[in-house]
Amino acid sequence: MKTLQLDLGDRGYPIYIGSDLLDCGALYAKHVRGRQVVLVSDSTVSALYGRRVAGALSDFQPVSITFAAGESSKTLDTYARLADELIDRRCDRGVTLVALGGGVVGDITGFLAATYHRGVDFIQVPTSLLAQVDSSVGGKTGVNRPGGKNLLGAFYQPRCVLADTGALRTLPRRELVAGVAEVIKYGLIADVEFLSWVEQHIDALLAGDDSALQHAVYHSCRIKADVVAADEREAGRRALLNLGHTFGHAIEAATGYSEWLHGEAVGLGMVMAAQLSCRMGKLDGDSVHRIVSLIERAGLPVRLPASIGTADLLRLMAGDKKVLDGRQRLVVLDAVGQGVVVEGVSQGLLSEVIDGCREGN
Repeated sequence: MKTLQLDLGDRGYPIYIGSDLLDCGALYAKHVRGRQVVLVSDSTVSALYGRRVAGALSDFQPVSITFAAGESSKTLDTYARLADELIDRRCDRGVTLVALGGGVVGDITGFLAATYHRGVDFIQVPTSLLAQVDSSVGGKTGVNRPGGKNLLGAFYQPRCVLADTGALRTLPRRELVAGVAEVIKYGLIADVEFLSWVEQHIDALLAGDDSALQHAVYHSCRIKADVVAADEREAGRRALLNLGHTFGHAIEAATGYSEWLHGEAVGLGMVMAAQLSCRMGKLDGDSVHRIVSLIERAGLPVRLPASIGTADLLRLMAGDKKVLDGRQRLVVLDAVGQGVVVEGVSQGLLSEVIDGCREGN
């Protein structure tokens, strides 16, 4: 097991990374301050790992709550039902919530923890690659609305993150591929050496090799922990973690959060961001080819289907959380391994980039 520390003073916490950690009751117990524990999961992950984690927490006699798997459950309705369950079970301020699952479970459980009794403890136990390398770390929580992704939420840090790469053995290949998108992102924005490692080991990652996955999770979390420690609430540098996300979130919203996985949309979003960087004179053609080639090798989409309209994407991008005082902010690349935030990109240029990435072009 490897351990990273996210340094946020008295709100800092460890990130445990290793195989078969789900059963380590001592790891959980170190971070449970009260006697009430509620295990929150979705229907798919609960069936796979719910009993194991409940067993590891048996000293606390945990209660389990589940909801339907999928991005479509990341809503205020689901949040309200979970909150009512806590109220009905008379959970008090000493309760610890344990989020067992992928990004949807972690985000909605974190939002519930941030708001129940104005804040209770929670532990992140991510079971998807995307959640292990990205969404479980850094304290972003929230739910979706029809007009955009994660528009309601809070910054609220967990007590710890327990990333068991052994749980990835049951991850469907499509979900694994989606998680690789976020791994690639870290290399693109901050660490060209890590990106080169990903290029050399992409086949091992896609094959589910545990050693490769542990390496990818560790270094992705290392990069994110450094960024979050320097800019917890996204006043500056943390925005770099959104490479491809403004495009990607719009793709997800345009398709009703039902057709594209988050990582798939981010993969295509990074292609668009690379093309935008090139059109702005920041990135050369060879670098764009390198980026698109890796994303394609990972099995991620690199072309936008005709069913998603350019005008719809532009409208949804205008409502993105990174818009500030009416100015749209986008993450582009000055070079491979060097992300930068820009403002004032014209709608015409964005339209050209989107249309240039469309199927048939």
